[in-house]
Amino acid sequence: MNNSFQCSFTANAPVNEVFDKINRVSEWWTINIIGESKSKGDIFKSDFDETWATMQISESIPAKKIVWRVRDCNLHFIHNKKEWKDTNIIFEITPVNGATKIQFTHDGLVPEVECYGKCEQGWSFFIKTSLASFINEGKGNPDTMDLSKKKVKLRETAHEPLRM
Repeated sequence: MNNSFQCSFTANAPVNEVFDKINRVSEWWTINIIGESKSKGDIFKSDFDETWATMQISESIPAKKIVWRVRDCNLHFIHNKKEWKDTNIIFEITPVNGATKIQFTHDGLVPEVECYGKCEQGWSFFIKTSLASFINEGKGNPDTMDLSKKKVKLRETAHEPLRM
């Protein structure tokens, strides 16, 4: 039995719209997204200042499933800052009676890991509140921390695509 963190919600939107909005990560998770997050192979970084994660879209089946593979991370608030590395973040999209069910799984985020409590709270908010609101009402509630000073440094080195 997989005891990885899971949560789900139902949206009043068609599967193709749900798929599109999940891929618009900066509108529901954090405005500080570097790179592309739309197609298989895309690499993007979610930046929460000291905490960040670099993901690659390893699977993308339109209107059905999206899988992000965590290639690297820094969870500054715990001892093992690389706990998410090599885990998978999975979105499964299923039509149900005229609505759409979104099943979220962070495969590898299990109760035995140090960050589970804080990450469970974070994912619960960003999936069941922010992403659900973005899909159902058109406006998410992403993290809006101003990293503009850090972004200037990133732009200075941004002449090459994000690679890991």
